[in-house]
Amino acid sequence: QVQLVESGGGLVQPGGSLRLSCAASGSISTANTMGWHRQAPGKQRELVAIISSGGSTNYVDSVKGRFTISRDNAKNSVYLQMNSLKPEDTAVYYCNARYIGYNIWGQGTQVTVSS
Repeated sequence: QVQLVESGGGLVQPGGSLRLSCAASGSISTANTMGWHRQAPGKQRELVAIISSGGSTNYVDSVKGRFTISRDNAKNSVYLQMNSLKPEDTAVYYCNARYIGYNIWGQGTQVTVSS
């Protein structure tokens, strides 16, 4: 079974950029979609971005034009490029793989946007 490990989080000033990586222990080509979710303190986990097996992408309105999700099946990795970061982007970001009948989640990586 695939395991997911996120990396790339950290502390960044408003307007800065981060690139999150999600490394899978096995093939991600069989996943229907790969995605990134985030959870801020005291809030529900929300979908940020998803990418289908065919490469189609969707984003939550608040990150459109600033975030880009991509995948590299050869490297079994998914990425989230985050530009023009805002304090409200502060959250733990989780990688997700969706298969028929079940989901797989990474452990999360903290992103903090603050001066």
